[in-house]
Amino acid sequence: MIDIIYADNAATTKLSRAALDVMMPYLEHAYGNPSSLHRPGQIARRALDDARNDIADILNCVPQEITFTSGGTEANNQAILTAVSDQKNHGKHHVVSTAFEHHSVLHMLKKLERSGFEVTLLDIPEDGIIHPQQVAAAVRDDTCLVSVMHANNEIGSIQPIDEIGQLCREKGILFHTDAVQSAGHLPIDLKKQPIDLLSLSAHKFHGPKGTGILYAKRGIHPANLLEGGEQERGYRSGTENVAAIAGMAAALKEANRNMEANTARTVLLRDLLIAGLETIPHSILNGSKEDRLPGNVNFCFEGIEGETLLLLLDQKGICASSGSACSAGSLNASHVLLALGRPRELAFGSLRLTINEENTKEDIDQIINAVTEGVARLRKSSPIWRDRLSGRREFYL
Repeated sequence: MIDIIYADNAATTKLSRAALDVMMPYLEHAYGNPSSLHRPGQIARRALDDARNDIADILNCVPQEITFTSGGTEANNQAILTAVSDQKNHGKHHVVSTAFEHHSVLHMLKKLERSGFEVTLLDIPEDGIIHPQQVAAAVRDDTCLVSVMHANNEIGSIQPIDEIGQLCREKGILFHTDAVQSAGHLPIDLKKQPIDLLSLSAHKFHGPKGTGILYAKRGIHPANLLEGGEQERGYRSGTENVAAIAGMAAALKEANRNMEANTARTVLLRDLLIAGLETIPHSILNGSKEDRLPGNVNFCFEGIEGETLLLLLDQKGICASSGSACSAGSLNASHVLLALGRPRELAFGSLRLTINEENTKEDIDQIINAVTEGVARLRKSSPIWRDRLSGRREFYL
């Protein structure tokens, strides 16, 4: 059996032992509905309250500002709907975001456009980092929301959300950030940072899939996506997944406690991986080399198809991605790389490797060797690559 090297942590992470241990009692014994008045229900209610308090302590906010959701997609949708619902009665129908947001943001913005809102999507500089000046130039008197992700899910570039949020606060505009990729990996302090709405998802920091949170600053009342009962103070109907929520709190607590050590170890491995892949001719790193998530490495290799490279890597036991996990199986080039200015043909030759503190130097060496061999093999059989070598086509890189 082939040993697995897991390098797809941006898609999902392994459930931590700490999270699993906390979850098990609520799956096996304490399975009451937290809305019930009997003793099992009240045990579940206490677990829900404890998790909310723990997460609030970690993020430095108050428990009442946290609403549990099914994950980042729901939280992003609810955040955007909350902002536009709060402001549309004041004649504000304009939203500013970026061209490389997650599809859960972009598709929601498309839906808003169909209902009469105007949306401005900011262009992406070559380093993948939005400049606050771009936001300042785009906002208008009728802007009700600015939504800029904390860190990009494909190229890992970290955005200057403090500066953008402060700009929005000075202009009286609500600011939302999608922190799905950053929570548990980058510091978040909601008392110090000028953030009005924030989304995160547990399975990106070793928590369970299917649970996340929407943070809404005190005074902002989340708009309902679901009609039903009065769970989550009436902001999110549906019986809460107590086990998953308890596991999320445990995973976030562990990630926050170990963040400094995990970051230092992961960055060393990340930089070794980048240095190794940069030796492959006609390749390019996507996004900033410095201002990127600790474990994110994203390259384009000219003359190949990323999906085929993934299959070769999988044969060697290496798990990776060619773009956003939510677009797996799609024949469309990554919207993130296109927004970055990569030619469509080059964008098809992308590879995303996302490592973490559990990877080793030996893993990195094996990945570099496997990618180098895979790219060479694919280029050898590529008519496009032969055209490049013969001069019939020019190289992009």
